[in-house]
Amino acid sequence: MSTYWQRHRRQVKKKIQGSFLIVLSLTWLSMGGIVPLPKASAAQAEHIVLVVLEGIKSSTIQGGATPHLAKLAQDGAVSWSAQSITPPLTVPAMASLLTGLPVDKHRITAEWERYDFARSFMRSPTVFDYMDLAGGADTGVFLMDERLYQLVRPEIYVDSQVCGYTKPQCTPETVSVYIQDFLKKVTSEGGFGFRLFGVPNLLVAHFPTAARIGQKYGWDSPKYSDAVTSIDNAIDQIKKNYQEIGVLDRTMFIVTGLNSGPLNPLAKKVKKGETVALDPTVPMIAWGTNVKKHYAISQPVTLLDSGATIMYALGLETHTEWQSQAITEIFQSTPKRRTTENELEKFYQ
Repeated sequence: MSTYWQRHRRQVKKKIQGSFLIVLSLTWLSMGGIVPLPKASAAQAEHIVLVVLEGIKSSTIQGGATPHLAKLAQDGAVSWSAQSITPPLTVPAMASLLTGLPVDKHRITAEWERYDFARSFMRSPTVFDYMDLAGGADTGVFLMDERLYQLVRPEIYVDSQVCGYTKPQCTPETVSVYIQDFLKKVTSEGGFGFRLFGVPNLLVAHFPTAARIGQKYGWDSPKYSDAVTSIDNAIDQIKKNYQEIGVLDRTMFIVTGLNSGPLNPLAKKVKKGETVALDPTVPMIAWGTNVKKHYAISQPVTLLDSGATIMYALGLETHTEWQSQAITEIFQSTPKRRTTENELEKFYQ
């Protein structure tokens, strides 16, 4: 694929109403049938930052250990009792977050907790795919676990960077620097080798270090406290990065978790080689453009709802088989529909 096509794919796709059918799209182009994608209003998010935590309980945030996260929760909308999958294993839980499906449908089971190079990529479509189909929207993904690599298929509308167990130098601070560098480069001329050439509509940042440190050194250890602090600071730095490039006023943050601290509150210390079962109850925080302020979410919330909420916030629609439901009550106003209307049935009505 040429560099020219990579750079201009988005602009072309957003102008072609029938982009879902390639032949039909080319026919429309030859006839001059170009339909531009409506721009979002000032009160609607154009960018979403999805922060995915591991090993941090709602009570940890509420207790003051993460002042930046607590500030987002205070100034935005929050549920302290959202539910992940059970058991909340990292790879299956992330698969459910990305696909909006339970384990029995996306089939990413506990076996995927062990990385196997021979495996293919996850087959179920993700929110990245739905965003591209519905509105030509792009995604940047930053993962701190090599096992999650096989959940993100390489596509020209997804830029991904993975670091983790094999790179001890990879810390939450490092990831925030990666994101800062990424945002600067994709907003500059050329893109510097990235697939995207602008601020992505969705940026995913995964921070599992609190769970890793808690399991290894204990949930009441100084190292665990340091890990939680570093994650909180990294999230604040990402927010500053968006402010620096001038898009924070058009950005919405969603913070949730794949799991939280130990399921048994008495399991503060761990013995060597022992693994503590993790709690599937996680926070769900929304903050930023078009999000209600100082709002407590009343509806039941699950990890599966993340994808639909992202698409709803961006005004994107698509017909899927997922079990994800948008958390519509958190929004100040209903997002304006921005889809390219490329669903199949549109052509046969």
